[in-house]
Amino acid sequence: MGKAYTHSSSEELSLMAQVLERNNLLQALKQVVRNKGVAGVDGMTVEELPDYLTQHWPDIKARLETGIYSPQPVLRIEIPKANGKKRKLGIPTVIDRMIQQAIAQILSQRWELQFHPNSYGFRPLRSAQQAVCTAQSEINNGKQWVVDLDLESFFDRVNHDRLMNTLKSEIKDKTLLRLINSYLKAGIEINGQYEKTTEGVPQGSPLSPLLANIVLNELDWELEKRGHIFVRYADDCQIYVSSQRAGERVKQSITYFIEHTLRLKVNESKSAVDRPWKRKFLGFTFSPRRGHKLKVSEAALEKLKYTVRGLCRRTRGKSQIKLLRS
Repeated sequence: MGKAYTHSSSEELSLMAQVLERNNLLQALKQVVRNKGVAGVDGMTVEELPDYLTQHWPDIKARLETGIYSPQPVLRIEIPKANGKKRKLGIPTVIDRMIQQAIAQILSQRWELQFHPNSYGFRPLRSAQQAVCTAQSEINNGKQWVVDLDLESFFDRVNHDRLMNTLKSEIKDKTLLRLINSYLKAGIEINGQYEKTTEGVPQGSPLSPLLANIVLNELDWELEKRGHIFVRYADDCQIYVSSQRAGERVKQSITYFIEHTLRLKVNESKSAVDRPWKRKFLGFTFSPRRGHKLKVSEAALEKLKYTVRGLCRRTRGKSQIKLLRS
């Protein structure tokens, strides 16, 4: 797998202290306030969080340090998608968002050393644009067939045991490990009803993007070991090959690895071996002509139209002056 991170046992034991260090917490608080977002199950808003922390942080910190802190359940909400379906989001309380953000800031520094260079999602100084340009470069270099893999309900299917074992291989601070595990097991609240969580990481929590990259980092280095050219952005992964026959062989073997080793599920109906210009990647596709210029995909255009129609409905009946003031 990736480059090993070496550290002393004293450094390991101080991980929770690093998470709870004042400047790290202030940075986490600023990020949560900047992101705004709706309240979690306790109804507390980001505007109310600073005053609440002024009164209650010493008690919360003590519970975190002693390992007895219990996160509240995640609020499950659904937002409509352009295709008529709904995306499930998990909204932690603002307090848990701040703590998760503080954890993510410390752990991301360590895991960055291990992540593959062809992984672009949710990483500092990396973007979807870079991922698409890398894909374009590989196509222009002659890899004109793509293995387009769709991971079915990835965030909902992450195996907790495998994830925790991966974390334990790098983190020896048992208090921090216990806290992360408690976030995985916090459960969800749907329409006032509590449900246990035995797998998955909630889309919408600050820690989930990092945990997702840690899970899929194993896939990245397996692809590297097999000599494959690929680009991954979160759970969107494309492998570039020279022929359809090679693509079918790669698709079969990597699907087996994903399902039997990572214990995730490949959506066969959405995965394919095809020409890159017949598939979309992060909202873009490529021209079949020489140079393979980038084009916005039809699906992305439809999503934009759907968003614009929604904005127009909300502003209907308002004068231009009112719109400018709003």
